[in-house]
Amino acid sequence: MAERILIVDDEPDMLWLLSMIIKEKTNYEVVTTNNPVEALELAKNQHFDILITDLKMPGLDGIELLNAVRGFNPDIPIIIITAYATSESATEAHEKNAFDFITKPFRKDQIIFTIEKAIKWIRAHKENILLKEKLEEK
Repeated sequence: MAERILIVDDEPDMLWLLSMIIKEKTNYEVVTTNNPVEALELAKNQHFDILITDLKMPGLDGIELLNAVRGFNPDIPIIIITAYATSESATEAHEKNAFDFITKPFRKDQIIFTIEKAIKWIRAHKENILLKEKLEEK
């Protein structure tokens, strides 16, 4: 089963671009929304392996979305993308356990590399959980 990626950005052009890049370079399933409140509901009610979110959005910004999702899915890699990068926002994102922080404009290879790194982390994390469970059974 292909990994699933949820992308939220209030700019429809950015949603289209990210979706196109990911679909062109990978076989991952991509779900997009320009509404961060809808993204929160999707993340609560469906399984996603990665969440990619814009930092600055009306209603619920990327850090608020990260905090909300961490409440019910603490292990999902969350990648924050922003055109308004500051050292403070990057520090806050990392303190809140964002998987990565990418500034716009970005290169296609940078997005794909970060997603692949997150997928490898997910797989290793799942394997680690299974190994711990097997050890506990013995």
